[in-house]
Amino acid sequence: MIGMKPYTSIAAVCLAILVVALSGCGPRGGLLIKPVPLDDRLKEATIASDPGLFVTDKVVIVDVDGLIMNERGGGWFAPGDNPVSLFVEKLDKAQSDPAVKALVLRINSPGGGVTASDIMHRRLCEFRTKRKVPVIAVLEDVAASGGYYLACGADRIVAHPTSVTGSIGVLVQTISFSGTMKMLGIHAKAVTTGKFKDMASPFKPLSDEDLAILQGIVDEFYERFLDVVAVGRPGMSVEKVRSLADGRVYTGSQAVNNGLADQLGYMDDAIELAKKAGRVGRAKIVMYHRPLGYRANVYSTAPGAPQPQVNVVNVNIPDALRLAQPQFLYLWTGRTP
Repeated sequence: MIGMKPYTSIAAVCLAILVVALSGCGPRGGLLIKPVPLDDRLKEATIASDPGLFVTDKVVIVDVDGLIMNERGGGWFAPGDNPVSLFVEKLDKAQSDPAVKALVLRINSPGGGVTASDIMHRRLCEFRTKRKVPVIAVLEDVAASGGYYLACGADRIVAHPTSVTGSIGVLVQTISFSGTMKMLGIHAKAVTTGKFKDMASPFKPLSDEDLAILQGIVDEFYERFLDVVAVGRPGMSVEKVRSLADGRVYTGSQAVNNGLADQLGYMDDAIELAKKAGRVGRAKIVMYHRPLGYRANVYSTAPGAPQPQVNVVNVNIPDALRLAQPQFLYLWTGRTP
């Protein structure tokens, strides 16, 4: 574009962007340009309502899907929400609204971080205590490990007939590059203030002493998980939970038979159960969303099957090193005993 005027160059760039955007729309597609609010605080959308005038009582649906990690997700054009922050923000909004008479928590997650799961569970319990409204958890495709941990903060758990849940346990994954580095003639030496400062480093093998320390932490977090389930499932002792908590997953019907869920059902069943528990005759079903979002019905934000596996191919070195750091997880990775 040598010799072109500045505004001509800008117009050419804009035209090129438009052509690229339109080319991906297909023969029946189009490019929609619309103004959106600059205020991105959560907005409320009514997605269903019982018939009649002056329906003011509300049942709120809150979704939890994907990995439960206390970090912001990324995107091509803008960073995504931190799932912990978004969950707390939704509960704060519901808690401040006196018209909210019940909450339905829809879970579709294989779990995630130990701390992230615990933060969200604690906030849910606080909501129940302060607002004193019923909370009904619905387990959809996958509600395992940290996802089930969160569900135990609800008053009742409804499991979809084809759901997979359970996976009560703790995982810490360690990676060692030491063998490969040795083959390549690469040597790493950490200068530390104590022999355990570089424990579980990816640059050295995991020693027996390292393993014993990590196992102690895993056992402590495991006992916490058992206590959360026992408290959240009245009538189940810690030992009963322990007998079910070998890391395996259960179908919805198996979860009900074992006492990990209260009944089989669908989203509609959970909403009716929430209305009955909240002593609500007529209600609006509402969800919270960013201004750009649109919710047509209660299944609008239901995600596809979660993919907890991490693909480390084609990532740069800093990303690979971050993945190699040990993380304590309430996570079902897809493997069963």
